[in-house]
Amino acid sequence: MTAPSEGKAAQLAAIEQSGWGQPFRFVQPHNLAFWVYLLGIGGGTLSMVRYFGADGGFYTPALAGGVLLFGLYLVPWLLLLRHHNRYTAQPAGLLAAGFAWGGIAAAFWIALPANTALLEIWTKLGGTAFAADWAAGLTAPVNEEWGKALGLVLLIGLAPRLVRSAYDGFIIGAFIGLGFQVFEDVLYVYNGAVQSFGVDQVGTSLQMFLIRGAAGIVSHALFSAVFCTGLMWVLGRTRSERNVVLGVSTMLTAMVFHFAWDDMTGISGGGSLAAVLPFAIAAVELTVLFAVLRRAARQERAWIRRLLGPEVETSVLDPALLDAVSGLRKDRKAYRKRLHSRRKARHSIEGAGDLAREIARAGGQETERVEHARSELRRLRA
Repeated sequence: MTAPSEGKAAQLAAIEQSGWGQPFRFVQPHNLAFWVYLLGIGGGTLSMVRYFGADGGFYTPALAGGVLLFGLYLVPWLLLLRHHNRYTAQPAGLLAAGFAWGGIAAAFWIALPANTALLEIWTKLGGTAFAADWAAGLTAPVNEEWGKALGLVLLIGLAPRLVRSAYDGFIIGAFIGLGFQVFEDVLYVYNGAVQSFGVDQVGTSLQMFLIRGAAGIVSHALFSAVFCTGLMWVLGRTRSERNVVLGVSTMLTAMVFHFAWDDMTGISGGGSLAAVLPFAIAAVELTVLFAVLRRAARQERAWIRRLLGPEVETSVLDPALLDAVSGLRKDRKAYRKRLHSRRKARHSIEGAGDLAREIARAGGQETERVEHARSELRRLRA
């Protein structure tokens, strides 16, 4: 048998290391992670039924409004995360499992009872004024971030070959946090209707949607994406990425962001700073988020380059297109300028991504789907 070329060997190594193309199998009766996951989902579902069940009928308009509004709110988030899930992309089933864990298990099985108990403890220890200013920030970053991250750990147990890089942690963490965020927002809508004794439930739903929707840009999806990226750096499932100091500091940063967001009243002292502080915190959070995203993507980008390397050798791709499909925004922008056509550049980059995905699914072998993706890319570039 002829030994594979250096480029082909690098391609096969990238497929093996990334796990890209592997199917996600949720039902695994012999896997403890599967049963723990089911326990969390079952416990969270039971908690939801108990929470909403007693008076849920009276507050149906609020609940229906919350579900509808935040269901629509999901759409742009899913489109954004789909865009970022573009390197060695994770299967939809895996991401859905992460979303469900965040919304049901982390929010209702872990956070709701733990937060309730700890908030009472802080009130007893520091008094009502102290609890009003600081209890939320001293409670939620611990219970909620670790509760959400437990979902990532369980998904590693369910799909150890798929969840490998820090970028995987970023994407899965964002989906877990998004699930937590949406379910928590519906809970806030319900609580708002209860506090107003059911008066103008639709108006309450809309008001809460506007407030929580705007705040959600720098909320749980961001916290969990950063926290779970740090956790993956600590775990070092890809040897070259293991960095305990960076990972721990990243996780602590996410918890500090969560603390600052929950305790803005205490930090600002209730003065004029309160009007400026949310924007300042949001600016810092987004800056850190993009820095973490860029750092986490390094391994994924290297895998894509190695996976498509043999296609450059055979002139299916040129180096500029390889840079665009595996690079950053500036690389895609440079490729668009080179072609003098945004539309053609976008289609070529998408075609190269499709080819990479088919090669990964085929394990580096030649199949009809690989050849079809290759011919489509040639047609787009012609």
